[in-house]
Amino acid sequence: MSEQNWGKRIAYLGPEASFTYLATKGLFPNEWHIPYTSIPECIEAVNEGKVDLAVVPVENALEGSVPLTVDYLYHEASLYVTAEVMSKIQQHLLVNKKYADDWEALEEIYSHPHALAQCHKYLYYNHARVDQTPSSSTAAAAALVSQTEDHCIAAIANESAAEKYGLHIAQKNIHDFHFNHTRFFVLSKENTRHAIVPLQAQPKTTFMLTLPTDISGALHQVLSVFAWRKLNLSKIESRPLKTGLGNYFFIIDILADEEEPMMKGAVEELQALGCKLKSLGTYFTYATPE
Repeated sequence: MSEQNWGKRIAYLGPEASFTYLATKGLFPNEWHIPYTSIPECIEAVNEGKVDLAVVPVENALEGSVPLTVDYLYHEASLYVTAEVMSKIQQHLLVNKKYADDWEALEEIYSHPHALAQCHKYLYYNHARVDQTPSSSTAAAAALVSQTEDHCIAAIANESAAEKYGLHIAQKNIHDFHFNHTRFFVLSKENTRHAIVPLQAQPKTTFMLTLPTDISGALHQVLSVFAWRKLNLSKIESRPLKTGLGNYFFIIDILADEEEPMMKGAVEELQALGCKLKSLGTYFTYATPE
């Protein structure tokens, strides 16, 4: 089948049955889903024109931002967010079916570092002596468990991964808190917006900026730019600039369209203050089926 018949090429953090795959499939059910083994590879695939879009995790309700995504978008790529996807995250303990009846004799547990952290209390109280090994994704951990029969290991992943790789669900819903959701960015080289009716009609814009140097109260001045215009911020977070201790950039989510007059005025004032500003564009929020 030719590439044209497949539609858009969508990169995602794979392999198949990862949480990113489920978010990708939920928003783009009829497109060509192409797995990559790391977040930078997904982003570079868009940068280099190998794919049309990429879906990558950016924030988890329990563990906060995904630094690799945020930092790579600031330092390495000039891409835009064309949509945001919100997905409910349910983590299960999966084992090879060979060990379905004696899975408690675990020797090692594999998963993505965020998934391991999301299940910290469960692991501490139930498997404190079992080694934990990070993997590139929850689905990659599940795939490894499916291929391993000579000793008992487990993966922390979702139900779709259990089905895909033929694993036994030893324990369900082992994440520490029930309100466990992840945000995913849909990245594009074009500053456009996904057109399907979204979960939230409220537009959101993401800015990345550095503060003016050697100015007392610089952060207060930046926040005042938004405050007097009554522009609501849903998030502000600092990340190291990687140029030395004490040097940071900020990622700011504003609940407004960057084309609105107040937003354009805010950008002009921020630049006048000496801020270096990078916009990831305006987008809407979607939800995958639960």
